[in-house]
Amino acid sequence: MRGNPFPSREASLGRQLTGLFSGYEGPTFSIRLWNGWQWNIGERPPACTLAINAPGVLASLAASANEVTLGGAFVRKELDVEGDLFSALYVAGHLMRRPRALRRQLLENLTANLIAGAVDLRRWLGHGPPHSKARDQAAISYHYDLPVGFYRPWLGDSLAYSCAYFRRADDTLEQAQNQKLDLVCRKLRLRPREHFLDIGCGWGSLVLHAARCYRAQAHGITLSREQANFANRSIRNAGLMDACTVEHRDYRNCSELQATFDKIASVGMFEHVGLARLRGYFAAVHKLLKPGGVFLNHGIVRSRLAPTPKSSFINRYVFPDGNLVTVTQAIDAAERAGFEVRDAENLREHYELTLRRWVAGLQRHKDALLQLVPETTYRIWLLYTAGSAAAFQSGAIAVQQVLLSRPDCGRSRLPMLREDWYADEPLQAASVS
Repeated sequence: MRGNPFPSREASLGRQLTGLFSGYEGPTFSIRLWNGWQWNIGERPPACTLAINAPGVLASLAASANEVTLGGAFVRKELDVEGDLFSALYVAGHLMRRPRALRRQLLENLTANLIAGAVDLRRWLGHGPPHSKARDQAAISYHYDLPVGFYRPWLGDSLAYSCAYFRRADDTLEQAQNQKLDLVCRKLRLRPREHFLDIGCGWGSLVLHAARCYRAQAHGITLSREQANFANRSIRNAGLMDACTVEHRDYRNCSELQATFDKIASVGMFEHVGLARLRGYFAAVHKLLKPGGVFLNHGIVRSRLAPTPKSSFINRYVFPDGNLVTVTQAIDAAERAGFEVRDAENLREHYELTLRRWVAGLQRHKDALLQLVPETTYRIWLLYTAGSAAAFQSGAIAVQQVLLSRPDCGRSRLPMLREDWYADEPLQAASVS
């Protein structure tokens, strides 16, 4: 140990840290204070080092450890991680689970001096109540209207910002994303000239795939102007203007398109809807779908068994007004809107793999990304993706693909078997009327 930040307290501080982390079962780590004093847990070399870069930060975090305080300290570089970022998440999880009284006792005589948050999302409150059209527009713009050059290095050329589908764990990210796009189209059993709608289409990867590979008439809508503009440029560059369109539109403003589409998908969008508006969301999609049509809803859900944090880093720094529901709540709302559930598949492990690839990409391209966005933005995305991977790994959250149909006088028009979803080449499964 070097230095002596707390005269006559160094040994006491070490004992208090040992007590705080009693029962810890994660990877080895060390804590290093701003002047070089260091404390290690475990005999092996640490998987990571938590660098505390300012007086008062350790006391503040010990007294009030939650997603917002820990995440905010990381974003502001008051707390940094050297080494494996995922190992640091185990440390944070242990700290947040410890009784508050024990944490307060840790550094009771140190002065807490937590700096105000670097990102203040209170400005979104001026856009109306949660999940109103104006506030949803503002929230989506906050998250997505960054330069596309920021996303491409770590999302890949497809710019598919959702769970990929890994046939093998060593698939490249690009392979897995293309396999996800294909899986969506196969589950919908998309056919040439069918009218297809992608709600929350992002940068247009699924719309382009549906038109190019399945010869569908594909239309996408998004609340992000940046995404809509980019998607339309991609459509023009691909020469698919006759088969593809993307527009900046809210799904709630589609009344003139009722019963227009044979197939509909929503991939990574319904997380923004909110529980109170969930039934209205499914009802709106039901009206857009022709009788006999099929809707694939792909989105993140929370486990009923996972505790809901009072202070959420993601809600504060990443997804303003984000609201995860359980798969039970989603299916209940869909059935109340008139849908029949045909299938539900959990892709939780696939999203963990996806996020780990994104984390690696963010770290690999750090210098280039910092030419486009402030370091606080980069650190928010890095911690968000790593923390999400850990949440998928633990089972606290999952991603569900729920296949829904709008029966036509009781006829689903779907095959009895699902083998072609996973075959190397689609099978010709017989339909049942």
